[in-house]
Amino acid sequence: MIVLVNRLFLRKGFNGITLWPFIVVRLKELVNDKVFMNHEKIHLRQQIEMLVLPFYLWYGIEFIIRLIQYKNRNLAYRNISFEREAYGNEKDLCYLKQRSFWKFIRFI
Repeated sequence: MIVLVNRLFLRKGFNGITLWPFIVVRLKELVNDKVFMNHEKIHLRQQIEMLVLPFYLWYGIEFIIRLIQYKNRNLAYRNISFEREAYGNEKDLCYLKQRSFWKFIRFI
């Protein structure tokens, strides 16, 4: 995992993005935020499990499906299976130690 701080790379309203093997954050203080970093590390695991490129393809397709379903960008984003898993478990700092393979499938 390589953490980069770059305000210009991120779209307004986003504090971070995980692009394997990088976690890009808007503010360097976020690197010390355990819950935020756990959320991004969950995405790293998801990306590794799906061999990276299929993750992005699935993510994009699911976002489009959710956008059609909810007609709202924020709701679409929050209901992507990868995000549902990450948001639902970001406060459990031991989650990645006991997480089963392809666990995001349960959040579809």
